[in-house]
Amino acid sequence: MRTLSAAFRSRRSSWLVLALTALAVALLFALLPAGKSDSFPASGLPSSAESARVTKLLKSFPSADTTVGIVVFDRGDRALTDADKQAVASRAADLADLSTVPQAVRPQFSDDGTAAILAVPLSSRTVQDDVAKAATSLRSAASSGLPDGLTAQLTGPVGFQDDIANSFAGADFRLLLVTVLVVAVLLIVTYRSPVLWIVPLAVVGAADGLAGVVVKALAEPFGLTVDASISGILSVLVFGAGTNYALLLVARYREELTRTDDRFRAMRTAYSSAGPAIAASGGTVALSLITLLAASLSNNRALGFACAVGVVIAILFALVALPAALVVCGRGLFWPFVPRRAASVGAEGGAGASSEAGDTGDTSDTGDTGDTGDTSLTEAEARGFWAGLGRRVARRPVAVSVAAVAGLAILSLGLSGYAVGLSQTAQLLGDPASVTAQKVIDRSFSAGLTSQTTVLAPTSAAGRAVDIAKATKGVESATAGETHAGRTSIAVSLSAEPESDAAFASIDRLRSAYSDAGGTVATTLVGGTDATALDTQNAAKHDQDLVIPIILAIVFAVLAVLLRSLVAPVLLIASVLATFFASLGASTFLFTHLLGFPALDSNVTLFAFLFLVALGVDYNIFLTTRAREERDRHGTREGMIRALASTGAVITSAGILLAAVFAVLGVLPVVALTQIGVIVCIGVLLDTLVVRTVLVPALVFLTGDRFWWPTRVRRSEHVATAR
Repeated sequence: MRTLSAAFRSRRSSWLVLALTALAVALLFALLPAGKSDSFPASGLPSSAESARVTKLLKSFPSADTTVGIVVFDRGDRALTDADKQAVASRAADLADLSTVPQAVRPQFSDDGTAAILAVPLSSRTVQDDVAKAATSLRSAASSGLPDGLTAQLTGPVGFQDDIANSFAGADFRLLLVTVLVVAVLLIVTYRSPVLWIVPLAVVGAADGLAGVVVKALAEPFGLTVDASISGILSVLVFGAGTNYALLLVARYREELTRTDDRFRAMRTAYSSAGPAIAASGGTVALSLITLLAASLSNNRALGFACAVGVVIAILFALVALPAALVVCGRGLFWPFVPRRAASVGAEGGAGASSEAGDTGDTSDTGDTGDTGDTSLTEAEARGFWAGLGRRVARRPVAVSVAAVAGLAILSLGLSGYAVGLSQTAQLLGDPASVTAQKVIDRSFSAGLTSQTTVLAPTSAAGRAVDIAKATKGVESATAGETHAGRTSIAVSLSAEPESDAAFASIDRLRSAYSDAGGTVATTLVGGTDATALDTQNAAKHDQDLVIPIILAIVFAVLAVLLRSLVAPVLLIASVLATFFASLGASTFLFTHLLGFPALDSNVTLFAFLFLVALGVDYNIFLTTRAREERDRHGTREGMIRALASTGAVITSAGILLAAVFAVLGVLPVVALTQIGVIVCIGVLLDTLVVRTVLVPALVFLTGDRFWWPTRVRRSEHVATAR
């Protein structure tokens, strides 16, 4: 880092860095091909999954290019009138004109007389090309000329697909707008300057824009699909992580400006000190994210790839563009609280004028003796809140550790309500038409009426396969259909709500029944929407079990190399895991008792763990690398107090900002993104306000020099500590 810091040794070299950065960004924007982005997430199942095999085989069937839009008519809980029934019949004629199988569009009335449905077969290729147009045509034809009080709502595959696409419509812009506003406000509050916040926000904003372009350009060659949800998480992560790195560098730069009149020397010292921590913490996040390439779900691989690229770009901008921009702008950027060297405080002319003269010159000194920096605490730091907190924790480390661990354990009790798997109607916030229509079907018809469960059986055993399906608990009906290439499709209707635990149990029983039957029928495959959702949930569990240990191993290795210790990584990882379980428990309680979410989405646990552990390590690195630096002069105990005094404010600011940025995910009406945002928000706040500020220092005070084992602590450090 000392070599790289030479790029900021003068105004001329700093302007050159900015110019080269701008040129590189412009060339990338101009030359990289425009990538594609899907409007809604795909399942991303591996080809070995049973439902994926069914989907592949069905593509060769005559009716492969068929999907269905289901229109539900109702008056709430009131019975349909004769006029209503006549209107439904009239709407059936108009909807039949839109269908690929007009004769199949026939009204079906519920036994209780409160609802009617029309199933409209459509070309799946046409729907896929423009789902919004297909859904709008169905809604328009269904709602035209209805009697007052009678409503028509679209559900089924087409309805849900359109509502999911609408949930992500404009997602990039909404997330970007809210994120920028949140970051801007928090930076203004943090810096207490009407000017300074503009520079880091502009740098991070440029990083976010470039990350989106680079990710979309590279995703297609790697066989990955970046959907709207991945783009949203990418922006949030780049802004959150990039702003964190900016806060750390600016804080250290500001600190050094109080020790020297030469802002270029101050930046070189800050860069040499904070740069390794930024590179190590960002590298840990990127390496943790890249582990998702080992996942079985393709959307998990796409998320890991996209976010890893985004973090790397954020690091580059934080270590290249930001320091150059800061020194070019000069000390006035911090107005009205301009940092001065202590000797210059209060001076009018004299020393103060000398300071300004030094700042405007084209510094070209070659001596680097001052670049190591004077890490003495300022009077404000020595008497400040964080130094006082550190000394209070040092006096009672056992009591503080027990209290902090007990608090985290209490929050973890919320895990007693932990459950995974959301039904189809529970995946979107609010009341989109597809969800409210499905609720009408659940009330007046079979809950599984709108789901598509398809069984592919050997034609020679099709009759037996139908009988086995009808005899399986949870199956309402089974009807043999088309035959192709030695297999017969069987349309199966389940009694449970689509993608619910009951539907998954029915799929498992059906698969087990065929497997246990033996003979030719044992090769029967079960697919369809419920089977796909079940296989996706199982694949997510597999990915979670595979990726989490790899992430922990990476974090341990990075901490061990950076801190040159084997004890410190174990304690730091234990603290991060405690934070994760506490935040997951608190969030589960919140979801269950306040927000009404029955369970977590299948990928939420993995993503929350990834972001919390990887980003939580950032704060570990920021604190402990500074503690190690201070330890070399003052010993382990005093070194940690000084590290907390120096970094406590910036870590707290960074944590609050990161928590707020992830909470922004809640602006989208998608339960999974809201859950990720809430869990990470709570976890980062716990990590920042409890774990990093009191628990980790208490653990260091308890273990003493053993915290750095096997690194030997020099005798002079013990002497410094004893004093």
